[in-house]
Amino acid sequence: MTDFSTIQLETDPRGFATLWLNRADKHNAFNAEMIRELILALDEVQADKSLRFLLLRGRGKHFSAGADLAWMQHAATLDYSANLADSRELAELMHNLYQLKIPTLAVVQGAAFGGALGLISCCDMAIGAMDAQLCLSEVRIGLAPAVISPFVVQAIGERAARRYALTAERFNGERAHELGLFAETYPAEALDDAVSDWTANLLLNSPQAMQASKDLLKEVASGVLTPALRRYTENAIARIRVSAEGQEGLNAFLNKRKPSWQEQQA
Repeated sequence: MTDFSTIQLETDPRGFATLWLNRADKHNAFNAEMIRELILALDEVQADKSLRFLLLRGRGKHFSAGADLAWMQHAATLDYSANLADSRELAELMHNLYQLKIPTLAVVQGAAFGGALGLISCCDMAIGAMDAQLCLSEVRIGLAPAVISPFVVQAIGERAARRYALTAERFNGERAHELGLFAETYPAEALDDAVSDWTANLLLNSPQAMQASKDLLKEVASGVLTPALRRYTENAIARIRVSAEGQEGLNAFLNKRKPSWQEQQA
């Protein structure tokens, strides 16, 4: 496994990984090095067929304060071509996280500003502390949430995205829950226990079925039923019924025993 400077990638023997933003002294703010390391780490996760799902977390008090000030100061001295290259790196990170084959769960405490909302929005699910503070802060410093905007709109809807992108208002974890950005919120001191509960629940599920469901729901998207989508869904259920895990799950259910992927956790 690669050694990183700004992040940590940990694997659990039960079959999942935790990707930590690890610049706690800088409130886990992004810079070019962190973005590149996150891309490399996601490549490792994608290549590891033993992993069932991924947790995305931040070390220390904050999930991420957004872009690093020193990095932004440097970017301001660069020409258009250099800034375009920077933005393409960030876009690759967001795309790769969004397209990751296995389920992803963001765990948010403290501040989550700017691009951090992009990371959260790219994950399949997110939970957070009730007192977390979130903000699309870009317009306050003369910028726009450009690369992250498609993912934020998908996560909280176009109307809410317009409000928070244009006002740069801060909102807390409970509001993030109301918007659908967080699946659940918890008191800050209970967040680690909640992570354990979510982890245990995800470990009950067929790894193959979770990946198939993630692929399926991306294809379904808005839910508009076209002839092509109908054919896709028909094929999807037929494929998984005859797969090894599909057969194992059905047989375990009918015989009132645990499926093999749960027995491995015992």
